[in-house]
Amino acid sequence: MSLLPALARQAKSTAHPRATAPPACPCATGTLADRPDATLVRHADTVAKAHAPGTDPTELALRLTLAAHLPGLLPPLTPTPAALHGRPVTFWPYGSPVDPDDPAAAPWEAAGALLAGLHSTPASALQSVPPMRGPAKAAAAVARLRDAGPRHPGTALVLCAWAALPAWARGEAAAPGRRALCHGDFHLGQLIRHPVQDGPWLLIDVDDLGTGPPAWDLARPAAWFACGLLPADAWARLLAAYRAAGGPAVPRNGDPWAALDVPARALTVQTAARALTKAHAAGRPLDDVEDALVDACARMVGGSSAQ
Repeated sequence: MSLLPALARQAKSTAHPRATAPPACPCATGTLADRPDATLVRHADTVAKAHAPGTDPTELALRLTLAAHLPGLLPPLTPTPAALHGRPVTFWPYGSPVDPDDPAAAPWEAAGALLAGLHSTPASALQSVPPMRGPAKAAAAVARLRDAGPRHPGTALVLCAWAALPAWARGEAAAPGRRALCHGDFHLGQLIRHPVQDGPWLLIDVDDLGTGPPAWDLARPAAWFACGLLPADAWARLLAAYRAAGGPAVPRNGDPWAALDVPARALTVQTAARALTKAHAAGRPLDDVEDALVDACARMVGGSSAQ
């Protein structure tokens, strides 16, 4: 049995334990995502997630424990990963995601408060917590770009922007300054309401959760704001809510960019590298958003991304 039907079967058995399973299940099963890094299947109110090949099950179990006990994170339905086709599998309640068609209703204030709470987790709760995987994921995106080798004028600019970053932002050294519990891959797609539609916003996806520089979790929206892809009002709402909740990544007042500049550059390079790799694989030109990201890398190194 291939991964998808086997995962659907596990989602169904988790949603309906044998003692309470209906004789003829009327629930629909649907695939939420099927990517190399994650496959997710929903059955009723249960989501089964097959994590990326090579995921360390011990580290994943530590991350599940954090999600089960810390406020602001969606708790898993089972305390330890299962195994399926050589991949760790976890089980989660289904929740309502952010509506991509209503940007004005995006929960920036909730996101800021959730990140501030996560970053303020007491140090006593972080023993044995693995490192946050954000810099490692950025390095992997750049490695894939090098391997793909697209003949695009932006490729060299993205690689130069990457080389200009400090070693810690490339995942080659420990980050300086304060460490905190970080999400590691924050964007609006990592928020859901649970219970569906009625509950509070919660953070999901613990694959990259761990200790590291808390500014990393603000870096993607900061980068999009700097590239002109996120409205100033949305960025201001997120930053104000984060500060109001006591988030430690940036000063309570004044210019936040001394803390955000390096991680925002790293996330810009990561996203531009992914864009170039995907466009090359699809045999298509960059779209306007992707062009803006490559242009930002060009500005970092004083170059031009002219086609």
